[in-house]
Amino acid sequence: MEQQTMTSGRPLGAALKPRQLTMMGLGSAIGAGLFLGSGAGIQAAGPAVLISYLVAGTLIILVMWALGEMAAANPDSGAFSVYTAKAYGPVAGATVGWLWWLQLVVVIAAEALGAAVLLATIFPALPVWLMAFVFIVLLTAVNLTSVKNFGEFEFWFALLKVAAIVGFLMVGAALLFGWLPGVQSPGLSNFAGAGFAPSGFAGIATALFVVAFAFGGTEIVSVAAAETAEPARSVKKAVRTVLWRILVFYIGAIFVIAAVVPVGSAGLKSPFAAVLEAAGMPGAATAITLVAVAALLSALNANLYGASRMAYSLAERGEAPRLLASVSKARVPVVAVLASVAFGVVTVVLELAFPELVLAVLLNIVGSTCLLVWTSALLAQLALRLRANREGTELPLRMPGFPWLTVFGLVILAAIFTVGFIGEDSRPQLLSTFILVGVLAVANWMNHRNRKAAPVGESSERAKEPALID
Repeated sequence: MEQQTMTSGRPLGAALKPRQLTMMGLGSAIGAGLFLGSGAGIQAAGPAVLISYLVAGTLIILVMWALGEMAAANPDSGAFSVYTAKAYGPVAGATVGWLWWLQLVVVIAAEALGAAVLLATIFPALPVWLMAFVFIVLLTAVNLTSVKNFGEFEFWFALLKVAAIVGFLMVGAALLFGWLPGVQSPGLSNFAGAGFAPSGFAGIATALFVVAFAFGGTEIVSVAAAETAEPARSVKKAVRTVLWRILVFYIGAIFVIAAVVPVGSAGLKSPFAAVLEAAGMPGAATAITLVAVAALLSALNANLYGASRMAYSLAERGEAPRLLASVSKARVPVVAVLASVAFGVVTVVLELAFPELVLAVLLNIVGSTCLLVWTSALLAQLALRLRANREGTELPLRMPGFPWLTVFGLVILAAIFTVGFIGEDSRPQLLSTFILVGVLAVANWMNHRNRKAAPVGESSERAKEPALID
């Protein structure tokens, strides 16, 4: 019989295995942003983008440690939303939760369309709109089955991406060491002299803002921890395994690309394909395109899972309609899944009807959400760890170097926000996201005020258990 875990008093499945949680953490960080978008960072900073990736990688390590500490002690599908509420009150927690949910449901639409557009470059006869909806329907079906099936599906999706990265690193090493017959090694000439940082510190800073988003998605591990049989053990393993592998994969891949593809090259538009073509591998562009499609679909699958669990948690705490907390016999929050995917479907329809008008605006509004979520996670961990230390509470996983490493993470985030506000291209995105945060905070404050003013009978009715859905 499938085990269950009680998440804030409500039943969810507890069938995710440690290997699935670990691979989910890896897969969520290795997405289309790495396969297709890494060239933008190199274009901005040259090979010195490695410094930007090291800084951003350090930040995500600190965030993962903070989230891991809180998730191991209190596994909850609301994760950082719940932890922020415990540290700074329900309005703050609900605001973070809704902000993350909005980001995910918008990104679901972007990923479905992105995967369809990429696949159309290989199979132009297939309509983009049809492929986008097929992807959404199939992955919605995966999310509506038991969490065990979702975890296995995501495991193999992520394994494909990891295998692609490992294969790429092996080809890159052979190319740089001159082991490929008939292919001359480019050496490390791109790293020499002024070519290492052609735009100086400004380029590195600009690239830092760009590459920080490449690590977005790793926070989903803290959400999924609530549906593992042994949350504390699973989170420990996932955090310790994912962190060093992310750095090896990211830094290794970027090093190879920067060494092979010079700044200003058209190959930076599809950097992985450019490296494989330089290695004399036929069909490289097609292969990387298919891997990028898999990366987008994997992210869509994981983001739909994360959005549904956050909606479920918000409803459970009275921050969303109670119907969203209903679960099926398979222990899946069906209504939350359908509500989350519905927003994505509407966005896809509007984007197809009005190209580059709807999705671009929505992505600009929620584009900086991950930075705010990471900030909330570090601030919550700072407050909750200090509280635990004062009360002498034992924690199954403790972030090392506390509080200095937590503060260091907040300093890095402050630097990224500063760079973003200075940049003319990134400033509107940050301002839009902060305005959205303000709107959500006011809406959640009004919701809490109305709930406090509600009659006692009505408040009791809201606290009833949501029904199981057949």
